[in-house]
Amino acid sequence: MDGHDGSDTSEAISARSRAVILSALTLGMLMGALDLTILGTALPTIAADLHHLDQISWVFTAFVLSQTGTTPIFGKLGDLYGRKRLYLATIALFVVASAACGMATSMMELIALRAVQGVGAGGLMVLAQAIIGDVVAPRQRARYQSYMGAVNAIAILAGPTIGGLLVDHLSWRWAFFINLPIGAVALVATATVLPSDPGGRHHTIDYQGSALLMAGVTAVLLAATWGGRDYEWGSPLIIGLAVGGVALLALFARCERRAAEPILPLDLFRNSVVRVTCAVTFLVSILMLGLTIYIPMFLQIVRGASPTNSGTLQAPIILGMLSTTLASGQIITRTGRYKLLPQIGAAQMAIGLVLFSRMDAHSSRAVISGSMFFFGMGVGLSIQVMILVIQNAVPYRQLGVATSAASLFRSLGSVAGSAGFSAFVNNRFSAHLALRNGGTVSAEILNSPGTIRTLPAATHRAVLASFQTTLHELFLYAVVVAVLSFIVLLFLRELPLRDTIDTDEGDDADNASAANVSASTIDQATTSIGVPSGR
Repeated sequence: MDGHDGSDTSEAISARSRAVILSALTLGMLMGALDLTILGTALPTIAADLHHLDQISWVFTAFVLSQTGTTPIFGKLGDLYGRKRLYLATIALFVVASAACGMATSMMELIALRAVQGVGAGGLMVLAQAIIGDVVAPRQRARYQSYMGAVNAIAILAGPTIGGLLVDHLSWRWAFFINLPIGAVALVATATVLPSDPGGRHHTIDYQGSALLMAGVTAVLLAATWGGRDYEWGSPLIIGLAVGGVALLALFARCERRAAEPILPLDLFRNSVVRVTCAVTFLVSILMLGLTIYIPMFLQIVRGASPTNSGTLQAPIILGMLSTTLASGQIITRTGRYKLLPQIGAAQMAIGLVLFSRMDAHSSRAVISGSMFFFGMGVGLSIQVMILVIQNAVPYRQLGVATSAASLFRSLGSVAGSAGFSAFVNNRFSAHLALRNGGTVSAEILNSPGTIRTLPAATHRAVLASFQTTLHELFLYAVVVAVLSFIVLLFLRELPLRDTIDTDEGDDADNASAANVSASTIDQATTSIGVPSGR
């Protein structure tokens, strides 16, 4: 013996092991992020090959519905039975479904398989983020979660380009097949680096609550997705879906009060930090995913960019997100403070939206890129920090359900933003065009930028002016959402970030202890993955 106490070696092994675990988790999340962005480029080719252009929206809708509905279930099951086997199962399900999607021979078959793939994606996202909570204490967790957020941003940036290359040089089927090698590596890496789940005790699964939650969320999402696009908002189908969805969710809430082990415990929302975090996540997701639809449309319709070029021109938004996502992780790790960052982010988003409202056909490339970068910085400061905040605010036994609650509100916000902004744009564009051109062109033409360029000169000018005015109004109304998120953040309680993984110090996280204990070793961390129910 040389007299060395081994502490340095222990810390080195701990850091190295966490890095390997992070890499394995990142591969799983990379599949889900790439799948959506790659597929967006391939959709027109898929529609032409499978001869059902009218059903193409269901390729996304089926995926989102199943992903959103199953997210809380995976979060709860991970808390009850351990996350390793469940995470491996979701990787396998996603990979098998991807292979099947790549071999689909009809649009209906592809849509059904996309729903199955969405179930796997729901588990991938929530379980990966929860496992980070298993192996890293909150004080250090921000840095690791920022890396995962950066991977998502890179996937969003690179996905359209990769998708275009696959479609042009191979086949649209490779937009799905590309998940096979990534999934295989993720499966082997995760199985190797994560410890095995012990048997644990028997639990009662809330089947009734799970069914009611999935049915209620699906009905509400369908009403939001179809309303104003496929059916009138006042149509019997949309009203029936909305009323039925609300009724099912009310039954779900009643069921959860009686369940022995509720799938989404309602007492979770007694925690003020959880309420504020879910509300902010919902509002920011409205802006982040709702508005990303209309930036490319502005670039294609007003600026005349090609579809491929418009994807590249959006790079400043992703680079802005990437820069502040990484920076926020480092800042939180060093200072232990986080409340100010999303507040700055909300303010930046509001200013960015004001800058968007001033863009027109004569705006320079530098002004457009600068506005997008500034807005992206605001998103990066807001969305990823919320996962850390909610995980730090709950006892360990609720780590999975808290993470899934944030993911659920993120999905709901993205659907609400997409549906709400779409209805707004269609209605306002039609109204403005009717004043300028007598309503001879419908709002459907916005889906075909190439057709707009072939219109007679007078009609073309009227369409561009009407769309530009509509976008100005849209971005200004979106400022209200950003300001609202800033106001909500004022009520966020900044709890001290713990230096330990085991957080079951009491049922009320608002009264969480601020004790500073030395960071846990990898042995403590890995044990927590396998024994969540016994903490």
